Amino acid sequence: MHSPLPFAALLFNAFVWGLAWWPFQRMHQAGLHPLWATAFMYALVLLALLAWRPGIVRQVRAHPQLWLLALASGLNNVAFNWAVTIGDVVRVILLFYLMPAWAVLLAWKVLGERPTAPALLRLALAFAGVVLVLWPEDAGASRLLQSLSLADGLALFGGFMFAVTNVTLRRLHAVPGPARMVAMFGGCMLMALAVALAGGQAGVVEAFPAFNATWAVTGLLLAGLLLLGNWALQFGAARLAAGTTALVMLSEVVFASASSALLGAATLTPRTVVGGALILLASLLAALQFRGRASAS
Repeated sequence: MHSPLPFAALLFNAFVWGLAWWPFQRMHQAGLHPLWATAFMYALVLLALLAWRPGIVRQVRAHPQLWLLALASGLNNVAFNWAVTIGDVVRVILLFYLMPAWAVLLAWKVLGERPTAPALLRLALAFAGVVLVLWPEDAGASRLLQSLSLADGLALFGGFMFAVTNVTLRRLHAVPGPARMVAMFGGCMLMALAVALAGGQAGVVEAFPAFNATWAVTGLLLAGLLLLGNWALQFGAARLAAGTTALVMLSEVVFASASSALLGAATLTPRTVVGGALILLASLLAALQFRGRASAS
């Protein structure tokens, strides 16, 4: 009989990320922009990791190609955290989950994996879902791009960078796991800091605020949860097939949708529901195919 602990660990990680939008919005209301919040939290996480395993720094230095992973994962995190703070949470999560479609295109271009017929079907389903989610109410196709908000653009970009992160992780599979983890956390901190400084110069990101117990305590607690969530992900993913992991992680959409709808941070229109169903179906088919391929081998 298989232990339920790996499944529980993955569900915990999905729960943390599915509800992460709420503390980000709470910190934003307290005056801390999500970019500064991201830099603050990952600085805490990185310090905790380095204090626990100081020798990791040598591993990171031994693999300079980790800079690409740091860049991709950092931009992915920056875009996602910013988007769920300022946008409709369900819409952002659904657009972010276009990631499996981007992964097919990137694997074709970067890894030389030509897409199969089922992969092309998943692409069509995912992009059809995106069109439905983004289609403006009472407007034609000509208004589709004009209706894109900053949150929509960040969600799409974040999903693309998440796919880049996954493809990069596959290319760097021989690099020790702790080194990859530090590179990802360090990239999240550095990219958030860089974009926040650039955004401040452009006038689109507020300056770092004076100390406030609300954002400080919220950020500290969320940083601890993100660290635990990452540990849970590593624990569960190491003990389950990759396809099974992908299936369980889809529960993040359920957690985010239910919590945001209950707390009034999202609007569930029929078009959003249908488009989201197509996007999730594409993700589900990708996870099932990967799971079947792993079982056959």
